[in-house]
Amino acid sequence: MPLVTLVLAAGPGFPGGSPGHRYELEVTLTADRRLDAAAWAEGGAPWPARRLWPGEGWRQGLLLHDPDTGWALHFPPRPGEAADAAPQALLRQPGQIRPGEYLTIQEPDGRDYGWRVVGVA
Repeated sequence: MPLVTLVLAAGPGFPGGSPGHRYELEVTLTADRRLDAAAWAEGGAPWPARRLWPGEGWRQGLLLHDPDTGWALHFPPRPGEAADAAPQALLRQPGQIRPGEYLTIQEPDGRDYGWRVVGVA
């Protein structure tokens, strides 16, 4: 599965983006380079995701798909965090996944942030 790397392009508090904020997703893409919901459903296992925030290090999570709500990034709570407060971010209209493209992720705080695809390996 290709490894997709996203960096924060813009959002509240980050008008110029932040290369220190990133996501890495292991995904299957369709022929037209979109996230493949059929492959996700048939695969039997969630797709791995990682999140890097400055000062926090890498956080392991999953990319999940629901036919009704779409794609979501889910990260289990860390020690000391409430079990029901697990961060979940929604990918909004991800479009094509190729370097230079942008997508919007609604972070757990409810705000939308722009992310740029910087790698598909």
